[in-house]
Amino acid sequence: MSSNLARHFAVAAFCLSSLAIAAPASASPDWAIDVAGGEDHPLIQRYNNSWMMAYKKIGFDQTTFPGKLGLDSHNEFISPITVEGQITRMVYFAPLGKTPLEVHRNYEQALKAAGFKAIISCTPRDKGCEHMRYGFDDHYSSMKEADFRANRARHPEKSALNNQMFSLGGTNMLGTDDLYFTYGTLTKDGNTVHAMLNTGKVYRTDFTTTYIEIAEPQAMQGGQVTVNADALKNALQSSGKVALYGIYFDTGKSEIKAAESKTQLDEMAKLLKSQPALKVYIVGHTDNQGNLDANQALSQQRAQAVVAALTKQYQIAATRVASKGVASLAPVASNDNDAGRAKNRRVELVVQ
Repeated sequence: MSSNLARHFAVAAFCLSSLAIAAPASASPDWAIDVAGGEDHPLIQRYNNSWMMAYKKIGFDQTTFPGKLGLDSHNEFISPITVEGQITRMVYFAPLGKTPLEVHRNYEQALKAAGFKAIISCTPRDKGCEHMRYGFDDHYSSMKEADFRANRARHPEKSALNNQMFSLGGTNMLGTDDLYFTYGTLTKDGNTVHAMLNTGKVYRTDFTTTYIEIAEPQAMQGGQVTVNADALKNALQSSGKVALYGIYFDTGKSEIKAAESKTQLDEMAKLLKSQPALKVYIVGHTDNQGNLDANQALSQQRAQAVVAALTKQYQIAATRVASKGVASLAPVASNDNDAGRAKNRRVELVVQ
């Protein structure tokens, strides 16, 4: 085994020994009960024998990360990086006696083993590091906290853990002293995943706490807002075309999913019937995944399927609607990630 490969295995072994393997939310340490519904994120599991005392997972939302170390006069991140997608926020308490440095470095090492590259990393010795928590402390108010009373009840009155838990709650759970902060990214399935960690001591306790926020960019569920006939008319008058995301196909197929697409087809037919002189192209678009010739054929077939629906189901004259497929040759977003590819897969209505 080469020396470089040996060092790689040594780092991996150290990270695995320091962080517990992901476990169900019910598998909390014997000294505390995890917050109900909380679960470790697949990218980074908890420091061994830690307690998840706050949790929030959002299917699709927007969040910001810092582009530079420091905050502005409104306690907002400097040069903020905005991300849309699935967002997971977790707060872990390490067992009593663990220092912020030890805990934070373990999380950093585990992330680096997964390909994480830090953009910002600071320690209590760095000016402004202790203030970074103010850039995200409002996130805590929406997180679900553990049942502190139930956790205290598990320990004898006046015991160390009982006393420490007595004052828990609120944004101090993000740490107030001896703070370490890290923000960076890693690549997963072609997407850039963002991760932010803040570790420090909780006010008036001996607990070390780590706040972790992970944002995974992804496309939101499209087609939830149908473009109605009036909006179609306005878009065609102003731009000569309009993109539609309310017409659905199975992956790789050209058959329209009738039930899901009916509302958008209804509005297209309504527009065409209200303007008897209007002639349009139905243009099919794909992302760039797969063979270009195959995508060309698929986009043409999908456009023809929409024309067929309009002429057969809605009795629109065939001379007024023409089909054209252009595959991935006219993207409206990058094809390097899921969000961009979802925008590129569309049907467009274009004035002839």
